[in-house]
Amino acid sequence: MQPESTHVAWHSSKVCKQSRQLSNGHGSCVLWFTGLSGSGKSTLAAELELALHELHCRSYMLDGDNLRLGLNRGLGFSQTDRSENIRRMGETARLFVDAGFIALAAAITPYQADRELLRSRFEPEEFIEVYVRCAIEECERRDPKGLYRKARAGEIRQFTGLSAPYEAPEHPEIEINSEKVSVAESVSILLRYLRSKGYLPADRKGGS
Repeated sequence: MQPESTHVAWHSSKVCKQSRQLSNGHGSCVLWFTGLSGSGKSTLAAELELALHELHCRSYMLDGDNLRLGLNRGLGFSQTDRSENIRRMGETARLFVDAGFIALAAAITPYQADRELLRSRFEPEEFIEVYVRCAIEECERRDPKGLYRKARAGEIRQFTGLSAPYEAPEHPEIEINSEKVSVAESVSILLRYLRSKGYLPADRKGGS
């Protein structure tokens, strides 16, 4: 990673975040979905994005795999590269929040230190950590991408949960056990949380 430049400064827009939120009719924040591969992070984030769209909210899903195909292309899976991957993803989410969006970030994010650094880059309560909890045995049984099978065969090194650690969140804003709670119920839990914190108006309705 290149050293930080000392010759750049943040340029503020003439349109502030609060003005964008007022125009949108809702607040902006990031919901950061963390959990093992196969726990259901991306599935839940995608369903929440659809629900928010139906409520006429400005939202966007940032998926860890999608970013590795573009913005984070070239990064590997060492601890250093994982941390840089998450840092870039977090900075992207921060721009979306500044633009008045509800950002949905789905990435394993295995290290507590990285999640704490992410949180420090946002205003208080704008970073909502969502721990999608699922036993590794169930994640491996699901194995939607065949990654556990490849990791067991030695085709993937440093695989989170098997040959690389996953540090479970200690105090997430929301914890969802995807083995026990359906996707539809989980989306309802998340929407209720957003309403309770004022990010969504209580009377916001879907449909046209």
